[in-house]
Amino acid sequence: MSDEEHHFESKADAGASKTFPQQAGTIRKNGYIVIKGRPCKVVEVSTSKTGKHGHAKCHFVAIDIFNGKKLEDIVPSSHNCDVPHVNRTDYQLIDISEDGFVSLLTETGNTKDDLKLPTDENLLGQIKSGFEEGKDLVVSVMSAMGEEQICALKDIGPKN
Repeated sequence: MSDEEHHFESKADAGASKTFPQQAGTIRKNGYIVIKGRPCKVVEVSTSKTGKHGHAKCHFVAIDIFNGKKLEDIVPSSHNCDVPHVNRTDYQLIDISEDGFVSLLTETGNTKDDLKLPTDENLLGQIKSGFEEGKDLVVSVMSAMGEEQICALKDIGPKN
């Protein structure tokens, strides 16, 4: 044995993994799954029995939670699928900047300024009109696999 010191350079970020494995046969409708590297919400699951020595297969139809695209995948039901860790956090809207970024107030009293306005026209219109009317707005931010996007809006009354 040598007395050399060993230095390890860690390239991974600390903290939890972006996904966790789950058996394909246990994933249900309204659950989440990773298809083609994208976090998706499952809208339809069908299981088919195959031949004598084959696996039962699960056919997933899912919608990307960030861009709304429909994706499909077929996986043997006994195999593991990646399931994204999906979090929803509510923040109070403080300001909307000229370049389309929002300023949000976190629960700890800090501001979060790295989120863009949503691309969904309906939600975008509601946020802009509510903000211009001076209402106190709370936005729900969905985050999964290192991406974040505003997905919902709540009006908590006019500013005092």
